Amino acid sequence: MPTLTIKNIPQELYEALRQSAAETRRSLSNEILFRPEASMGKRGVDPQEVLERIRALRAKTSPTTAEEINRAKATRRP
Repeated sequence: MPTLTIKNIPQELYEALRQSAAETRRSLSNEILFRPEASMGKRGVDPQEVLERIRALRAKTSPTTAEEINRAKATRRP
C-alpha cells in the first residue's frame, strides 16, 4: 500500500482533524483517509448526518410531551 507524507499542515487544520478523529473514535490517520473517501463517494452515509435527519423528522411528526401523547390516544379511542 502506498505511503503519503504531508508537510506544512496549518496548525488549525491539524487541530480540527485531531478533534474530529477523537469525536468519531478514529485514529488521526484513519480520519485523514476518511475525509477524501467520503467526499469522493467511496464511503457509506455519515451516521451523525443520518441521526440528525431522523431527529428532525421525528420532531416534525412525533408527539413530544405526555399531554400530546395522551391527547393522541384519546382521539383514537371511543
